[in-house]
Amino acid sequence: MAGAGLAAVVAAVGLLWRGGDDAQALSASAAPVNATRSAGSHGGGGGGGPAPSGVEEAEAAERRFSDQTCFPELARFNDGVTLETFRDWAAPLLASKDPLVRDYLMSKLSELIGDDAGKAGQVVAWARDAQGAEFKVLLSGLRGSDAVQKPQVAARLLEAGMDKGLPIERRAGMLSALDTQKHLTPDAMDRMAEFARDPASTEAGWAATRTLGRVMARESENLGDASPYLDRLITIATDAPDEQIRHLAQTAPLHNSPVLDAKTTDRFARILQSEGNEDGRDAAAQVLAMSSDKEQTLKLFADSFNREQSVCVRWALFRFSARVAGRDALPVMANMATVDPRFQPLYRTFETLYASGNVDFIRIWNELPDQNPFGCMDRHQ
Repeated sequence: MAGAGLAAVVAAVGLLWRGGDDAQALSASAAPVNATRSAGSHGGGGGGGPAPSGVEEAEAAERRFSDQTCFPELARFNDGVTLETFRDWAAPLLASKDPLVRDYLMSKLSELIGDDAGKAGQVVAWARDAQGAEFKVLLSGLRGSDAVQKPQVAARLLEAGMDKGLPIERRAGMLSALDTQKHLTPDAMDRMAEFARDPASTEAGWAATRTLGRVMARESENLGDASPYLDRLITIATDAPDEQIRHLAQTAPLHNSPVLDAKTTDRFARILQSEGNEDGRDAAAQVLAMSSDKEQTLKLFADSFNREQSVCVRWALFRFSARVAGRDALPVMANMATVDPRFQPLYRTFETLYASGNVDFIRIWNELPDQNPFGCMDRHQ
């Protein structure tokens, strides 16, 4: 993985392999490095002191890396770096602010950690006081390692994320590093859900919510049980005081499309009827379209449409009625168009598409001449 990252960096600085002015320019930028390496290696000329031995020079050069990024620097780093030297050696390379170099360092760190829980624990300890780009590299390298799946490593990240002594943005990074987990324990899920509902959690609470959603999607893809995650996410979607955190939890089920049972349908129905933010009500309508109780959901949509003031939420209720019940939703959609005449042309379009033999909602959606008739989707771009 690190080798592939290094190859990407080499490609980005491919002027090393071109002749002419580009090669001369690179030689000029690398000159301070080369001069440093060769200083003292030749006698005479300037009355310098005795030259160091070859061993001394090699040891000194080992620890010097220029922020003028070039392939020889990275190749030397790649061949000699260990986890113990990574932090010191990477610092001047990070100073180059080259995104390709940063990506290479992340993948190299993942390789150095490997499946070793002890090495992963060392990186967690470093991350507690690291700053800026170094913090991001450490957490991203850890996140991509095999060791992050070990229970003791995940537990250390969770403890750091819950540590009130750390700055909130650092806690957010620790909790985000858990989003590659294949599974979260019930205790970890409970702690993250409780934290996300804390008014003081802010961006770290948002990170905890996103981690719950991403692990839920992954576990669902692997045919695991997504319901424990969904249960915590609905609690966040209902109770979190932060509007952005609530909305993130409300939309999380859209990424794995679970079929909602009766209990989950009722909980999302309360969100549809009580959420103060229209984006949240819009999201609830989308999720409820996946309910197993088609008749109840269609009735809920009809009742909600009559009370709803937002045209964007009404558009969600209208179009997702078709997803709930297909052609059987047309009478309900016709009533909606009577309540709000703006929907009459849309109703006629849906009626025509169903009459032409379309059945699948996705095909109906793709056939619509205008998927954004009220400009609602522009708000999310």
